[in-house]
Amino acid sequence: MQKQDDLDYILERLEGDDLDKDMLKRRFRTFKKKYDDLLLSNLLSCDQATQKDSLNTLISNTICFADKVAPNSTSLSLNQTFKDKIPELLAYIFVIWTLQNTEYYNEIRGIESSEAYLLKPHVAQVISIFRILGIGYQTSGSSKNLFNNLVQVGTGEGKSVIMAAIACIFALIGVDVNCSCYSDSLSTRDKEAFASLFGALRIQEHIEYGTFNKLCENLLNEHCDVREKVRDMILKNKSALEIMAKTKRIRPKVLLIDEVDVFLSDEYYGGIYTPVVYLKHPVIKTLLDTIWTNRSIRTLDGIKAMPAYAACASHFSNWTFLLDEAIKDMIASLQSFQSSTYLVQNDRIVYVEGESIAENVVRGYDTIWAYYHENKNGKISSSSLEANVGIIVNCGAFSYAEMPHDFAYITGVTGTLETLATAEKEILGRVYEVKKSTYMPSVFGECQRSYNSKNDVHVVNESEYFMKIRGEIDVFCRAKRAILVFFQSEDKLMKFYHSSELSSIKESVQIITEKVSVKDRELYIKHAATIGKVTLLTRTFGRGTDFICNNQQLLASGGLHVLQTFFSEELSEEYQITGRGARQGDSGSYRMILLDKDLEWVLGASYATKLPKILGSTLYDSLHEARRAIFESKCNSKGVGIEQRKKDHNASKDFMTALNTGNITAVKEFLKNQNIGANIATASSRTVLLMDATGSMSSLLSAAKETVCTMFDRAADILSEKGLPSDAFQMQFAIYRNYNSEESKILQVSAWCTKGSGLRAFMNTIGPEGGWGSEAIEVGLLHAVQESDTPESISQVILIGDAPANSQTEVSQKRAKFSEAYWKNTKFTAPTHYETELKKLKDKKIPIHTFYLTQYAKSNFEEIAEQTVGRCEALNIQSPQGAESLTHFVTEEILRKMALDAGKAPDIVKAVVELYRKKYVKAFTG
Repeated sequence: MQKQDDLDYILERLEGDDLDKDMLKRRFRTFKKKYDDLLLSNLLSCDQATQKDSLNTLISNTICFADKVAPNSTSLSLNQTFKDKIPELLAYIFVIWTLQNTEYYNEIRGIESSEAYLLKPHVAQVISIFRILGIGYQTSGSSKNLFNNLVQVGTGEGKSVIMAAIACIFALIGVDVNCSCYSDSLSTRDKEAFASLFGALRIQEHIEYGTFNKLCENLLNEHCDVREKVRDMILKNKSALEIMAKTKRIRPKVLLIDEVDVFLSDEYYGGIYTPVVYLKHPVIKTLLDTIWTNRSIRTLDGIKAMPAYAACASHFSNWTFLLDEAIKDMIASLQSFQSSTYLVQNDRIVYVEGESIAENVVRGYDTIWAYYHENKNGKISSSSLEANVGIIVNCGAFSYAEMPHDFAYITGVTGTLETLATAEKEILGRVYEVKKSTYMPSVFGECQRSYNSKNDVHVVNESEYFMKIRGEIDVFCRAKRAILVFFQSEDKLMKFYHSSELSSIKESVQIITEKVSVKDRELYIKHAATIGKVTLLTRTFGRGTDFICNNQQLLASGGLHVLQTFFSEELSEEYQITGRGARQGDSGSYRMILLDKDLEWVLGASYATKLPKILGSTLYDSLHEARRAIFESKCNSKGVGIEQRKKDHNASKDFMTALNTGNITAVKEFLKNQNIGANIATASSRTVLLMDATGSMSSLLSAAKETVCTMFDRAADILSEKGLPSDAFQMQFAIYRNYNSEESKILQVSAWCTKGSGLRAFMNTIGPEGGWGSEAIEVGLLHAVQESDTPESISQVILIGDAPANSQTEVSQKRAKFSEAYWKNTKFTAPTHYETELKKLKDKKIPIHTFYLTQYAKSNFEEIAEQTVGRCEALNIQSPQGAESLTHFVTEEILRKMALDAGKAPDIVKAVVELYRKKYVKAFTG
């Protein structure tokens, strides 16, 4: 039973912090009376001309009312007088919205039930808005100011209406509003849905919709487009900067968040915005051509002696320090660019990132030289070479995690507040001061979804997997229902779509992926909730996609069935996918069918032995508990990285200030530090960090990404303190999987880096996948051997994983999955074995330090380390100290080897490591 207008029902079930339900009831009644009076007086007009005049008058009155009651403060502080007027202001806004959407009402005006066709806000939406604006709290002092808070609103309950109404209130009282969503297409949809309301109130320029990272970039570039300013400054060879004129008073800014769990995801909370300028000019192209042609020259002075350098230095005489640093990086990359894994596609150098191909990625000068190399091989055209090479200038690193602090107020609506992990709630409270929460009941009554986690979660093996999914489809189609089948990736979806199991009904099945056009996607979404319709979707559409069912026969038969074919890494995603069916009080059902080997990420490399012990009614609870532990571990890792990026963020903001105030000295100093080139004068200590990236390694990959910059900074700090070159070490990340991964995924390798930022960017493209018992460590060791055969060679290998290397027999058996014919056309032509590659490294006296995550890998890792006189230790990556332990292990070995390669005596080497431990390892006692 629907309860849109039942105030008592909503308040009785409302939950949250410091609830003052009496106040909410009084404020709602004030709103309702004003809304009903305004609506009635404006609906009395019969002809369209009178209606239009009446609406225009209402809009003018709304703007005047807002001006009259708006607080006078330049800061965002809502006094009690204004809060008392919010219900009336909200009534004005919602009446305009209702009157702008009277299409169906006008067609049946005069009929007794015609008002049912008016678009009106429901009780829960209004109460949500009150709570967001600080109304309905018992806490003393809450009447004076806003405090960051979040409201949970269920799927299909009108979150976009709440966001738009709040945006209107703030914009009308002189505040700029950023409405942050996880999806660009959904942001566009919501903005367009309320464009007429924003336009009527003349506030559209003060309300911005977009993904969080896009909104942050716009905020940063609001007063200074960093890229354009730096490009103009260098290309015009400026020696001084004009001072930017001070703009008019900046309005306070509010951040409205749609789905807080996505806001806390790696992409946003862990992400960075790194503006980069690509300098292109004929003299630069000539210099690059010259360096490529004379790539045997490996010194800066050697390049400086060439006419091409002189021409470039003359043209950019005020910026030669950047030119020199860039040339150092160019020379270093010339020796290593071929080890970086890239593809040539559509006349471009591209990289594999997860399930997709990234075309607009530049991995430093490795990408530049890849263009030259493939142009020489005839795979890249001269025009593409011309368009895609230049000098790279890094212009800062802005942390998305720091950007919310630039907003005067943070609030929002989300469907997943209850499902947040403990670490996420702690971040919201400690970092962003989100102290209050509200949980809205559904206006559609009790959920009618059929789902029991003890009975409706099934695990099957590979031979049964597709048959089980097809069986589920048949059951619900025969029951005259519709089914949505969600897959983890497009690749997995397409494998099922082209499978023999689906072939008999394939032509009638709908597919919704990111590659489907928006027009077709909208059509398929409308058709999805019709009798007998089968729709296959990628996980992306498990959020924010409304599958509205108007077919009464379908609802009577049980409604829409949702099938999830993978186990979500986050409970919030599972919750959202579940919510695609049984919406707004409708009937529906949900089930999971999982592939056993896909659970390696949550149960570890020994998943096959663990699964039989938890099958049955405890299966879901066991999987969820393991997922929770992994997620908490990743959150702990993220904290290390956030602290590191905070320093870079603040320095980058100071750089923007220097650009605006004309401080050319500070600008040059910052750009020099950001673009310090590789040390090509001193022999580098080179470390290959070899990591397992199969399904069970999500915690390790997350920790490596979050801590790599810290590793570099700490190592440089200790080396400087000990009087050793702080930039004479390089690191390369190489990740390996197994023979059920294709050539582009079984081994992925970064460039050789002298700065952690390059490796972090590489790790952003790596996700856990695959896995097959013992793993293809032999492929990683083969790569290390190949690197050791280069003139620069390598100093050491650090190996981290949770499974042993494949045996000789396993190599042969597993390569047979794709066939030897497949592998012969790859760089892994001939099979190899870890012992073969291990002996080569041992003969070269290259140590391999191993860190095992499970007992399963212990024996093999001990053997590898012992054979090469390396260090072997256990690493509990999922412990609260896991990220710090990883940082300590890797940094210590970098320092130890760096000191040894510098020819230092054993006591000095020991002193370097002990200084690190004393400074950074909390438990160190000497």
